[in-house]
Amino acid sequence: MRAALAVSGELTDTARLAEVWDRCRDAPRYDAGDVWIHADLMPGNLLVRDGRLAAVIDLGAVGVGDPAVDLMPAWNLLDAGPRETYRRALGVDDATWERGRGWALEQAINALPYYVETNPVMAGIARHTLRAVLD
Repeated sequence: MRAALAVSGELTDTARLAEVWDRCRDAPRYDAGDVWIHADLMPGNLLVRDGRLAAVIDLGAVGVGDPAVDLMPAWNLLDAGPRETYRRALGVDDATWERGRGWALEQAINALPYYVETNPVMAGIARHTLRAVLD
């Protein structure tokens, strides 16, 4: 994470993101047993029909682990108001929410420098996510 932050210094507010990362990293660990996770719930992997989720694609990262990883859409897809509604609907505790924020931050801070020159859509999603984790 520190290496990813270091290469993104000219692209985003890495000082504030490092503070968020420290909080996420220090959140209590998940220890309730592994569950099935998708682990790549990016906007492009969520198919919508008539305003509702219709399918989830790209199962290449499916496995078992901490369910907080599948909270990433809260930051990579939603704005602040809908994000809070989503959290209330899921009923997740503070530790799970912070781990989810950390997963979203980790994915986005690695994606931004990787895609900034080659894929403006993915770089835009990364920027949105990074702004959202700072909310």
